[in-house]
Amino acid sequence: MIVRILGEGQLDVPDEALERLNTLDAEVETAVEAGDEAAFTTALAALLEAVRAEASPHQLDSLDESDLILPPADATMAEVAQMLSGDGLIPG
Repeated sequence: MIVRILGEGQLDVPDEALERLNTLDAEVETAVEAGDEAAFTTALAALLEAVRAEASPHQLDSLDESDLILPPADATMAEVAQMLSGDGLIPG
């Protein structure tokens, strides 16, 4: 799966990482729904760090579309709330 972190570029995330990432994504969604800024900041940082740790850089000269777009590390809770779908940031 090709994941773009806004402001950082594209990463190739292996399918076997999706379960862990979905767990972290649920934490982001829960924090947003609760309006808990501290939990949101921690959860978003953990999600993005896990994506970076699990992924490898996607080819820079590639024109491939991203399968998933994640917010930047400095995104506000309001910005992330607008990006959330019924499945959170990461479908599944």
